Amino acid sequence: MSFRRVAIIGLGLLGGSIGLAVREHLPDVTTTGYDADPATRARAAERGLVGQVCESAADAVQNADLVILCVPVGAMGAAAAEFAHALPRAALVSDVGSSKQFVAKVLAEALPGHAVIPAHPVAGTERSGPDAGFASLFRQRWCIITPPADADPALLAGLSAFWEALGAKVEVMDAAHHDMVLAVTSHLPHLIAYTIVGTADDLEGVTQSEVIKYSAGGFRDFTRIAASDPTMWRDVFLSNKDAVLDMLQRFTEDLTALQRAIRVGDGQQLFDHFTRTRAIRRSIIEQGQDDDRPDFGRSDHGK
Repeated sequence: MSFRRVAIIGLGLLGGSIGLAVREHLPDVTTTGYDADPATRARAAERGLVGQVCESAADAVQNADLVILCVPVGAMGAAAAEFAHALPRAALVSDVGSSKQFVAKVLAEALPGHAVIPAHPVAGTERSGPDAGFASLFRQRWCIITPPADADPALLAGLSAFWEALGAKVEVMDAAHHDMVLAVTSHLPHLIAYTIVGTADDLEGVTQSEVIKYSAGGFRDFTRIAASDPTMWRDVFLSNKDAVLDMLQRFTEDLTALQRAIRVGDGQQLFDHFTRTRAIRRSIIEQGQDDDRPDFGRSDHGK
């Protein structure tokens, strides 16, 4: 693994988990970190999320050979601009954002002449902040790397090796294709969850707390997703809006077809649809991307 000094900008769930995973799996690698929130910096120092918590982004990156931005995608450009003047010429800059075309654009603008290779570890929980991180977050999860066409092969190999050392499985993908795939697998499900929970909240007064009191497993899991960081997800939807709107239109059309099947009593169409989608769940479990235990094994999540 070619990187020996890693700077982490943003010390919440992902940044903190990277720092803890580096400490566990790459003990010879030196880590520095910075977060714009003083309280987060203090807590990160208490937990030992990185070897040294710095008081500025510039201090954190000044000796780094790998810098990882772990801030909301809407803040990527401003965060990079803060340390651009102190960034070593040979350092590689990467990130963990969920919208790769947008991130590639803003980082290229903020860091002209510097090597930038975006990445997205497809891992996380609904929790956020410096207390949310844990070293095993990336174990057996995919990290999608979206290098620009002119990326240095040695830097790409080094970044891949870094994520593999933290336990992740690495896939290299075109940024536009990544944004389309994640619009289906991550962004749209979050939008649906936020909508359903919001609808239930609107009904809460009418039903006199019955929505909460009789919350079944399906609704409960929607609330888990909808508890995710609102700043992060606001930025994701705005930065990947074209792909999200395209997938939302396709989802709306499918939903309309099911609505009609219910209205006309077409049980066969409903049964066929549910049978086909049930197979997706089995495939996810077979590929190790979730747990088939009751409650999806989430009762001990993060321990």
